[in-house]
Amino acid sequence: MEYTPIWSGIIACYLFLGGLGGGAFATSAFLAWRHPEAVTMRKLGHWIAPIVVIVGLVLLMFDAKAGLHNPLRFALLLTNFGSVMTWGVVILAAFVIVALVALIMDLKKRRVPMWLEIVGAVLGICVAIYTGCLLGVCKTFPLWNNALLPILFLVSAVSTGMAAVLLAGVFKCPEEFSRVGVLKKFHFCFPCIEMLLVAALLFITATNSTAGLASVQALVCGKYAVVFWVLFVAVGLVIPTVLETKMLFFSPKEFEESRKAHMISAGSDIGVLVGGFVLRLLVLLAALPVTMTVAWTL
Repeated sequence: MEYTPIWSGIIACYLFLGGLGGGAFATSAFLAWRHPEAVTMRKLGHWIAPIVVIVGLVLLMFDAKAGLHNPLRFALLLTNFGSVMTWGVVILAAFVIVALVALIMDLKKRRVPMWLEIVGAVLGICVAIYTGCLLGVCKTFPLWNNALLPILFLVSAVSTGMAAVLLAGVFKCPEEFSRVGVLKKFHFCFPCIEMLLVAALLFITATNSTAGLASVQALVCGKYAVVFWVLFVAVGLVIPTVLETKMLFFSPKEFEESRKAHMISAGSDIGVLVGGFVLRLLVLLAALPVTMTVAWTL
């Protein structure tokens, strides 16, 4: 008997895009504070944030077979404020509104006030945390019901959001990309933190139940092992960390600002984005419920 995951790749896309959008807006707020001269890159973050979150919400509605089929299913979510999903809808709605306001102000060539950047960044962080809390509601899945998962998703969301803004900046405004050194150094730290969080998450999950151990085994040495080690660990974490280490700490400034260096950084950012999506997909696919494991044992 084989267990079929309750959520599909569409939900993985929703979780990925929601976190990326929140991280992209937080990146724009950081640029407004630390690199105010990077005007175009900040605006790129304002474009990315609402677009990817709205696309993710459309995918969620499609997966839930709601929308035009049954719009009341989403309207009823606003009636239960004891539910994580209800708070998620409220946070997502508030974030999209703030992100769209910031985008409209950019389009009208008006300065986005710092307080709006901060509000959007806080809401974006809440969106990223919510994507992990949403899974944690399913208490019979040890891989999901773990306090580290929202933290891991938050770190991954900020990392992918930064990667998206930096990747867009490489092609749209390479001169600004060359001058946002503080942002690049912050971005370098996140895959390193993510490695530690993933290791801790897997260790805790493997030791708290038989179902948790089975989930971890599926990831590290089972049916998902190749995807886990190649696309997530190697492409999403190790290779970007190695490349950015070389670029930030062992390359002369002249090379760092060259087009070749920019393409290397773009490849690193693409790897981070791939890893961010694969992380959420694997967390969905590899999770096994405690009840299913007990049934197999019996």
